Amino acid sequence: MATAAATALLLLAGPATAVTAAAPDDNHEVHAEHLERFADEDASVVEVTVADRTELDELVATGVDLDHHVSQTESGIVVHAVVTPTEIQGLKAQGYQVGKVLFDSEDSEDRVAEREATIAEHKAENQAFTASLARSAAVSDVKITRADYYTSGTNQVLSVEAKWAQGQTSTSALTVTRDSGPGTAMGSGGTQNITRFVDAGVYLYHRGAATVTARPDKIRITSPTGDVAEVQVKEWLPISGDAPEGPGYQKDFVSSYLTPTELYDRIKRLADQYPQLAEIVELPYKTNGYRRKAQVVLGSANANRVAVDSLAWGHEGGNDISVELVNPGAADQALSVSLTDKAIRVSLATDGNGTPTSTAAQVAAAINASAGSLVKAYTYRGSVGDGVVAPVARTALTDNLKAPASVSRDPHPVYAIRIGKFRDGSKTGVLAYAQEHAREWVPPLVTIETAERLLRNAATDENTKQLLRTLDIWIAPSINPDGGHYSFYDFNSQRRNMTNHCAEGGSTDALARNSWGVDNNRNYTEFSLFDGFSGASTSCTSDTFAGPSELSEPENKNLDWLAQRANIKFSMNLHSSGNYFMWSPGAYATPGRISAPRPTLAEESFFWGASSRILTAIKRHRNLAVTPARTGPISDVLYSAAGNSGDMLWYKYGIYAWNFEVGTSFQPTWDEAHQQTLEYSNGLVELMRVARDYDKDKKRPTSTLVTKPSATEGMVDVTFETSEPAAVFYTLDGSKPTYESTLYAAAGLREGAETLTVPYGTKIFWFSVDAAGNIEKNYRPDTDAKNWNRGFALISDS
Repeated sequence: MATAAATALLLLAGPATAVTAAAPDDNHEVHAEHLERFADEDASVVEVTVADRTELDELVATGVDLDHHVSQTESGIVVHAVVTPTEIQGLKAQGYQVGKVLFDSEDSEDRVAEREATIAEHKAENQAFTASLARSAAVSDVKITRADYYTSGTNQVLSVEAKWAQGQTSTSALTVTRDSGPGTAMGSGGTQNITRFVDAGVYLYHRGAATVTARPDKIRITSPTGDVAEVQVKEWLPISGDAPEGPGYQKDFVSSYLTPTELYDRIKRLADQYPQLAEIVELPYKTNGYRRKAQVVLGSANANRVAVDSLAWGHEGGNDISVELVNPGAADQALSVSLTDKAIRVSLATDGNGTPTSTAAQVAAAINASAGSLVKAYTYRGSVGDGVVAPVARTALTDNLKAPASVSRDPHPVYAIRIGKFRDGSKTGVLAYAQEHAREWVPPLVTIETAERLLRNAATDENTKQLLRTLDIWIAPSINPDGGHYSFYDFNSQRRNMTNHCAEGGSTDALARNSWGVDNNRNYTEFSLFDGFSGASTSCTSDTFAGPSELSEPENKNLDWLAQRANIKFSMNLHSSGNYFMWSPGAYATPGRISAPRPTLAEESFFWGASSRILTAIKRHRNLAVTPARTGPISDVLYSAAGNSGDMLWYKYGIYAWNFEVGTSFQPTWDEAHQQTLEYSNGLVELMRVARDYDKDKKRPTSTLVTKPSATEGMVDVTFETSEPAAVFYTLDGSKPTYESTLYAAAGLREGAETLTVPYGTKIFWFSVDAAGNIEKNYRPDTDAKNWNRGFALISDS
């Protein structure tokens, strides 16, 4: 059980009800119906360029299927969209700039061949920042918040983030001047520009990265108004010391892409081989299944089209049904339907000249009257069906599913492997899960590689032994097996599950079969579309369709069931692509960019500290770095994703929840997929070590009061420094500090700790508590204890 202090720290982000937004109206999908996807169209990944973050939010609101690549260029923001030719036409018709094709179905076929061989609050922060600058001309109007040097492959890179007081209104870039190392002249390392990051109309900060030829020691920014800021450069993800794996450590267990069936078979074999350390858990909710009704659409124009669906699933007899429309070859014939076994023959009505006269509505009604025990016929997408139908040769109904018989067509169980020496809920729990999005083939491999490493090194590697003695590990390699199978065998760009929620009269016919399904990473409970948050769709054919209600899908109910284990404190949601590493908040509402509550300073520090460890482990494999600009809260570095699973785990259950975005494409060549699997498994194992250290952490934090002269006469600037990521609760009125006291906060988005400006001589009482619940000096704020920290806002003469 978590201590009261740990529980308090985990809940400091506030309940989900702390932020409200307008509920979505019925017309939320302004553009989605124009982006229609038809069956048998291949999808490609293409570049789409938008002018700014406002246009990006508008693009997301159309329901277009975006992957996780977002990059700022001189010509605008470039994103990657997964679209068919029809959807490309729709985007162009709306004025979007569609660029080059990056990945197409032939690329995916090549992969298969290889396998088979934040915010209104931010405006207030900016206003407060500007106001504070106005109070003192001695303070620069530009503040450098991050200056990170890192290597990636053979490249040396400097990433810089800064805030400028005029950033909300001015479009100017900021110029960064570099030295070329300790003791060298400023400017000797060259310059680079950083540009504004504006989201939903709110200026957040300037940012940018550039390659350098030498590691800078310091950088300087002179703002357009002439003010100067200078900071020391820090190293991002430095690699030092030996790898944590001991001699003889075994890894590299995955040799090809794996379908969901194969993923489940793999973890079952592992559990059978290591029964003392692992077990298979069948999650309580079965999916709808890799199955569909058999269907056909007859006719070429909307008014004369007749759609026919089997009542039975395709594999249970629907695929045996056929239908034909024939000209009887005689004048003045009545419309009739005959049924021979499962062959439906429609003899069309004719006029006095022998010309067919039956309309689509009449044919549908006749089929239902005579063959209603086998099929349901209807006019096309709500058409009145007044067009005359033409004869059609005998055509078989089909579910059009291409997977071999070894892939079950029944409602599918979802499995997890539970690993650990003590699997009774008494140990700190870690959850890893993948393939919420079906087409993402590498993330499930990372989970399998990690499970193999944990079990196959348990007898020989001391670090692994410690993990299995102290942790209760849950690994679910495929949350969405139906969509996963469909992506492998039918439509490689499939993102969602396969459940058709389209209403009668809508896109329920065979031509829409690649447009059905719920985006499983938009169907969760916290800060969802149903709460009025952005980045999901109400359209049943959108690739970000949030479903008919929160947790409507069995896949999502399964994850919610897993998260209810009280001992789970850490999780990793594995996705691709984009090389991001992210956490909450993951959603905001527009207009106004009303964000889900941000983590506290202590929680944010814990996220960053653990992330540095995890990303360093990833980089250790082949020196490729996830960049600082792609590390942080989802809504800071990507876009809003209402109803995502990370937000549910964090806000509903208090779980420290991260999201990998593996690699740069959904289905890379096998050589690249193999390398990504190995490097991100390094990171996932490191998350286990973070959890183990949390479990073993009995060390109490320490904290220090730091005072500096204020720009305001008679005032003192005060900050707190802690020995590790920890929450600081303080009072300024001489009262006892408790969990109800003021919580030391962040200065702003990605800025670190705030500075308190208080009157000279103010009495300050405080204590700190770390993420594991350890309280400084063993202070008990709920008792009569008085051993809190005491200090005064004084300036030393020394």
